[in-house]
Amino acid sequence: MDCVAAVDVGGTTMKGGLVARHGTLLRVERRPTPRAEGPQRVVAAISGFVADLAEPGAGTRPLAVGVAVPGLVTPTHAVFAAAFGWRDVPAAAFADVDLPVTLGHDVRSAGEAELARGAGDGDVLFLPVGTGIAGAMTLSGSLYGGANGWAGQIGHIPVRPDGLACGCGQRGCLAAYASGGAMAARLGVPGAADVVRLASEGDAEAVRVWAEAVEALAVALATYTLVADPAAIVVGGGVSQAGDALIVPLRERLAHRLGFRQAPRVRASALGPLAGLIGAGLLAWRSLAG
Repeated sequence: MDCVAAVDVGGTTMKGGLVARHGTLLRVERRPTPRAEGPQRVVAAISGFVADLAEPGAGTRPLAVGVAVPGLVTPTHAVFAAAFGWRDVPAAAFADVDLPVTLGHDVRSAGEAELARGAGDGDVLFLPVGTGIAGAMTLSGSLYGGANGWAGQIGHIPVRPDGLACGCGQRGCLAAYASGGAMAARLGVPGAADVVRLASEGDAEAVRVWAEAVEALAVALATYTLVADPAAIVVGGGVSQAGDALIVPLRERLAHRLGFRQAPRVRASALGPLAGLIGAGLLAWRSLAG
């Protein structure tokens, strides 16, 4: 079966797989992202993952490669990523294979997958909350990248001026309070799932960190709502797997922040953490169609 190879690079985990023409996942693998070892090691790990996925297998023949990465991205370069510290990495560095390679933004790729599955019709913000935070903006049913393709850096909206330091170099960013990586680091636990578990068990520090994360999300989303007036906000990424523990209080806090107008609908993504991987595959298929 014809397919493409795809990799979605997260701050903690890389998801890779083979994707059929309409976004059906034929194979899914996960590997740790060696972020602590520096940007060059991360790039090498991505390239190695792509090489393994691009090998022809029983009944499958990858035709192209799609790689979705965080930060500021153009079709030819990963310009900057606060999560990894890289700058101006060419697309070819992520995939040393004899196949067409398409580079895309991880969140906009996930938003494209949501759009393809019908979840992004109209004016919708797709907001994956994982190790980091960014947004994919859908306006009138089309993804909006902005003047330079960098729209949606919601994780770096300041929610507490002069607050906690952020990896981007600023202080008080949304990501410093509400990303899975930031919450886990503040509590000294392996991941956001541990934060949710401890908060549900009544651990006082976990309850405080979780409440601050929800409030920070509400502040940022209120700002976005007042500027862009979305019909809905779709929350994805690993943190969205907290389900009602996130969505219910977020709806309440957002409504509180928008007292003079109705808040947009807020719901969890149907594709969950696999949206970015599916989107990376769709990037590769689109490159073949072009």
